[in-house]
Amino acid sequence: MIMRVTQRGMYSNVLQNMNSSLAQLMESNIQSSSQQRINKPSDDPIGTVRVLNGRDTLSSLGQYRENISMAEGWLSLADSTMTSVSTVLTSIKELAEQASSGTLTDENREQISYELRQLFEQLISLANTTYQGSSIFAGQKTDTPAFEETLWMTTNDEALSDTSFTIEGDSDSTILVQFSESGSLSDVPPPAFRYSSDGGETWTEGTYSATAPAGQVRLELGDSVTLDLDATASVTASEDENDTDGTWLWIRPTAVYQGDDADASEVDPLYNTSVTGTADGTFKDNVVVRVDEAVDMSASGASFTYSYSTDGGLTWSEGHTSSSIASGSAMLPIPGGILTLTSDTGAAIPTGGQFVVRPRTADIDVQISSNQTVTINGVGKDIFGGVYADPSGDGSSEAVTINGSLTANVFETVGKLVGYLETNNQSGCQQCLADLTDSQQTILNYAASVGGRENRLTAADTFLENLEANVTEQVSNVEDVDLAALLVKIAQQELAYQSVLKSSATIMELSLMNYV
Repeated sequence: MIMRVTQRGMYSNVLQNMNSSLAQLMESNIQSSSQQRINKPSDDPIGTVRVLNGRDTLSSLGQYRENISMAEGWLSLADSTMTSVSTVLTSIKELAEQASSGTLTDENREQISYELRQLFEQLISLANTTYQGSSIFAGQKTDTPAFEETLWMTTNDEALSDTSFTIEGDSDSTILVQFSESGSLSDVPPPAFRYSSDGGETWTEGTYSATAPAGQVRLELGDSVTLDLDATASVTASEDENDTDGTWLWIRPTAVYQGDDADASEVDPLYNTSVTGTADGTFKDNVVVRVDEAVDMSASGASFTYSYSTDGGLTWSEGHTSSSIASGSAMLPIPGGILTLTSDTGAAIPTGGQFVVRPRTADIDVQISSNQTVTINGVGKDIFGGVYADPSGDGSSEAVTINGSLTANVFETVGKLVGYLETNNQSGCQQCLADLTDSQQTILNYAASVGGRENRLTAADTFLENLEANVTEQVSNVEDVDLAALLVKIAQQELAYQSVLKSSATIMELSLMNYV
C-alpha cells in the first residue's frame, strides 16, 4: 500500500522531530545547570519520595545536633562551676583547719572569718550561675536565682533542735543568744536573754516583742533582726557568757533554695468527692486513674477494678484490681508507684470516677535523638543544700538533707562554720571541718554526673555526624546527576539536534514547484 506524503504532513513531522530533540537537549541542560537528576516529581516519582524522606531525616538530625550543642553549653558551664565550687570548698577546709587549732587567738579566728564570709558569698554566686540568662541550678524556674542568702539558727540545746522558728531581718555578723533564766518560753514573763553581735565581746539585754504570732514568742535582736520561737519550748540558763552548758543560739548565714523540685506528686480528683488521694513513688509523667465500678470506701475487705492511662486518656490499661479496703483506704498500683485513695467519711466513688497523679517536675530534658533525652539542668537543693520550704507543706523552711545526711549540705555546713568562727567557737569549727568532707563529696558526685552526661553528648554527636553523612550520601546517590555521563549525553543530543536541523532544511527545500 502506497501512502501519500503531503507537504503538510512532512512539515508537521519535521517540527515534531525538531521539538523532540530540542526538549531532550533542554532537559539535559537543566540537569547540567542544577547538577541534579531529579528536578520535579515527574522525573522520578519513587526517587522523589526517597529524596524527601532523606531531607526530612537530615532536618531532624540537624535539630538534634543543635540541641546537643545547646546542651553542651549548659553542661560545660555546670562542669566548670562544680570545679570552682570544689576549689572554694578546698580553701574553706584550709581555713577550718586553721580555725580548729588551739594555738589560734580570738583575733586570729576573727580575721579568718572575714575571708570565710567572702568565700560563702562566692559559693552563693556560683550556685546562681546562669547560661544565657537562665539559672542552671534552679530546676525549671530558670528565670529565678537558685539561692538567696538568709539567716538561720543553730543551737547546742537538743531540746530546741526540732523547734520551729522564723527569722526576719538581716545581719552582717553572727548574732549569739544566751538565756540568763531557765524555763518555758510561754512563762509570763518569758525567761530573760542576752545577745551579742560582735562574737561575744559585748552583750545586750534582750527584749520580747508584744506583737509575736499566736503560739510563739518573738525575740528582738537589735534594730533589724527578730527571732520567733515556739512558745512551748524550754530553755536552760547560762551562768555567764562562757558557760557552755546553757542554751546557746547562733543566728548565722545560710542560703534558701528558690527553685523547684521533683520530690513529690499531687493527686487531683476529676469529680466532686470527699475521697482524697496520695501518690508514693517516682513518676515521670501524669497518670490518669479511672475507677471502673462504683465503690463504697466504707466497705472494709472489698476491692474494686480500675484502669490507668499514661497518655492523657487516649489509651487505657484495664482490668487491674485494688487492694482490699481497710480503714477507708485502698491502694492502687500504677506505673511508677502506688496511688492510695482514702475517705474518712465512707464516701462512695462512682463508676468512671477519675484521679490524676501529677508529679512535680524540675528537670529540663533535651531531645538528642528520636528516643533519647538528656537532662541539662540541676536541682540546687540536691547539690548545694541550704534550706527549703516544701510547696505541699505549711510553708516553713527546713534544712535540706542530701541522701539522708545533713552534713552533705554545703550551705548549712559553711554557714555554721561562719557562725562558729565569728563567735570564736573552736569545737564548732572542728565539727564543721569533719562535715566539709561530706559536703565536698556531694559536689564531686554531681560533677561526675555532669561529666557523664557530657561524654554521652559527645558520643551522640559523633553518631549523628556519621548518620548525617550517610543519609546525605544516600540522597546524593538518588538525586544528583552523573556529570560525566551527562556531558556525553548532551554532546550526543547536540549532534542529534544539529542532524535534525540539517536534514530538515534539506527536505524543506524540496518541492514539486522546483520541477514545474
